[in-house]
Amino acid sequence: MGERILRDSIQTKRPMTSDSGKPSTSKKRIPVIGVLLVVPYIALCFPQVYARATPALLGFPFFYWYQFSWVVLTSILLGIVYHLLKD
Repeated sequence: MGERILRDSIQTKRPMTSDSGKPSTSKKRIPVIGVLLVVPYIALCFPQVYARATPALLGFPFFYWYQFSWVVLTSILLGIVYHLLKD
């Protein structure tokens, strides 16, 4: 079924649609999805900003717990992106 939609979309140069005939991703959601995917990259891209020992959290230096918190936050953001793309 999906291959047929893809093949038809390529042949007719129409945007891919779901079974209901609506575009698969609205144009309003694309910038939001892009921002959600770029935020973790930017937050971790410059280690000189967070490469320090203080403030410590439960004995862990800032450098470590900042990065680990982004692992959790990135998982949440990817879940949001998944649900935005699924609709």
